[in-house]
Amino acid sequence: MTESVVVNVAWPYANGPRHIGHVAGFGVPSDVFARFQRMRGRNVLMVSGTDEHGTPLLVQADKEGVSVRELADRYNRQIVTDLANLGLSYDLFTRTTTRNHYSVVQELFKGLYANGYMLKKTTQGAISPSTGRTLPDRYIEGTCPICGADGARGDQCDECGNQLDPVDLINPVSKINGETPKFIETEHFLLDLPSIKGELQRWLSTREDWRPNVLKFSLNLLEDMRPRTMTRDIDWGIPIPVEGWQDNDAKKLYVWFDAVIGYLSSSIEWAYRIGQPDAWKDFWQNPEAHHYYFQGKDNITFHSQIWPAELLGYAGKGAKGGELHQYGELNLPTEIVSSEYLTMSGSKFSSSKGVVIYVKDFLAEFGPDALRYFIAVAGPENNDTDFTWDEFVRRINNELANGWGNLVNRTVSMAFKNFGEVPAPAALEDKDKEILQLAEETFETAGSLLEQSKFKQAITAIMHVVGEANAYIADQEPWKLAKDESQRERLATVLWTALQVVSDCNVMLTPYLPFTAQKVHETLGRSGVWAAQPEVHEVKDDIPVELVGAGLPPEGHEYPVIMGDYSHQQAKWERIQVEPGTALSKPKPLISKLDPELGETGPEWAPVTK
Repeated sequence: MTESVVVNVAWPYANGPRHIGHVAGFGVPSDVFARFQRMRGRNVLMVSGTDEHGTPLLVQADKEGVSVRELADRYNRQIVTDLANLGLSYDLFTRTTTRNHYSVVQELFKGLYANGYMLKKTTQGAISPSTGRTLPDRYIEGTCPICGADGARGDQCDECGNQLDPVDLINPVSKINGETPKFIETEHFLLDLPSIKGELQRWLSTREDWRPNVLKFSLNLLEDMRPRTMTRDIDWGIPIPVEGWQDNDAKKLYVWFDAVIGYLSSSIEWAYRIGQPDAWKDFWQNPEAHHYYFQGKDNITFHSQIWPAELLGYAGKGAKGGELHQYGELNLPTEIVSSEYLTMSGSKFSSSKGVVIYVKDFLAEFGPDALRYFIAVAGPENNDTDFTWDEFVRRINNELANGWGNLVNRTVSMAFKNFGEVPAPAALEDKDKEILQLAEETFETAGSLLEQSKFKQAITAIMHVVGEANAYIADQEPWKLAKDESQRERLATVLWTALQVVSDCNVMLTPYLPFTAQKVHETLGRSGVWAAQPEVHEVKDDIPVELVGAGLPPEGHEYPVIMGDYSHQQAKWERIQVEPGTALSKPKPLISKLDPELGETGPEWAPVTK
C-alpha cells in the first residue's frame, strides 16, 4: 500500500500581502518536502489556506476603512496569486471563512465539550480602553513574571517557554496602539489542558526524531500547563456552538482554536472538490499516514500542545475519557518542522515597521527559483538568518548561475555542437566512473537528508556534485578533444558522462527549483511535464453543511483556491538514463546573472539603507 503523507502548512494571516520572511518559514521548505515525497512515490496531501479571523484583520480593516470581509477577500486573492507564482504545490490552499471550515470547527468544539474538555469559567479579559475591543493575548506584551524577560507575550514567554495570561504580565501594553489594557471579568470556555497533560506527555515522549529545539520547547510547556481560553469577546469569528452562546455575536471561538483545525477542514474540502468526499479519511483516520507541520518557531506551542490536545480530547483520550464523534480518532502530528526567523538588518520582517520585501515584488523582478534557492541554501532552517542583497547576489551569481547554469549550458552546447544529439559513450575511464558514482550515491545521501527535513544539508550535497561535475569537465577538456578526430570516441564518452550527471543533478534539484528543472528536462531533449505546477481555480462556497449561530459565511460566495494535478508529472527520485541518439538543440541561457551593483544598492522597491 502506498504510504500517505500529509504536509500541513502554516496558515498566513490575510491582513496584508506576504513578505519573503513568511515563505522562508512555512512556504518553500514545505513545498520542497512535498515535491520530494511525491517523487518518492508517496501519496501526498499538502494543505493550507489564509487565516481570516482574529483581531489583526479587524485592526487592518479599520485602518483601510473597509469591512473585514472585503479586506479578507482582497488579501486572500493576493496571497493565493503569490504562493501559486512561487510554485508552492498545494493540493488545496483555501481559507478559514468557508462554511465547511465553520462546520468542522464547530464539530470539534462540540466533541470536546461533550467529552468534558471545555470548561466554562469567569476570567480576566483584556480590552482596549479607547475602542472597547478585545485585545488578543498575542497582542499584549510586557515583562515575564517568571523569568523577567522583556517582550513576553500574553500567551507565552519565548525566553523561558512558559504559558502566560495577559493579566500576569508586568507592565502590559497593547502592541496595536501602546495603551495599557483594561482587564474586565468575562465568561469564556477554556480547553482543559491539565486533564489531557498525561496523554500529551506520553505522546511527546515518543517524538525522539524531532528537531531538538522543538522537542525541548514542547516538553517545557508541560511543566506549567493550565486551562487555555478558547473563546473571545469579539464579533468576527466562528460562533460558539452551545445553546445560549451560539447567537451571541459578541463572543466567538478563539482564532487559534479554529486555525489549527484548518488542516482537517481543508483536507475535507479537498476531498469534496476532487469528487471523492471520503478521500480525506485515508490521511486522517489511517494510523499509517504521516503528518508533518511546517511553521515558524513562534507557533510551536499551537502545533505541539494546543492542536494535539484538541485531537486527544475530541477522541476521548484525556483523563476524563469520552466518546468518539463524527470524525472518529484523528492522527496526531508525526513531526513539527519549525523554522527560525529570516531577518533584515537584524530585525524580523515586519510590514508595519517597514522592514519588508514582499513576495510579489521579488517574484516580478527575480522569478521564483532565485528566491527558492536562496531560502534553501541560506534560509532560517536552524538559526535566525539575516537577508542581505549582497548575499543574495553572491549566491545567485556564484552558485546558481556560474555553478548550475554554467554546467548545463556548456555540457549541452558542446554535445549539440559536436554531435547534435546525446552521443554514445565508449568504455568508461576511472574519472568517468568516479563522477557517475558520486552522483548516484548522492541520491541516497540527499534523499535521506530530505526525509529528515534537513533541506540545507541536502542541497549542499547536491551542489557539491555540481561543483565536481564542473571540475570534471575542466579536467577532461572536451573542447580540446573536439579538435582531434582521433579523440572522437573519448569526446563522446566525456560528454555523455557529463550529460548523465546533469540529468542526475536536475532530478535532485527538482524539489528546490521546479521551474528550472522543467527547462533542463526540455534542454536534455525530453518532453512532457517533468515538474507539475499549481493552478488557481475559482470555486463557490457550496459544500452542504450544518451550521449554527450568528454571522455565518454566505452560501455561494466565490473565492480562489490553489490546487494541482501532480500525479501526471514524470519526476521521480531516481537516476534516469541519458539515451544516446536523443536529439538536442542549442540551449538558451538557463539562469540570468544579477548586476553586482544590486548587492550594494538593492532594487528601487527595497533599497539598501545606509
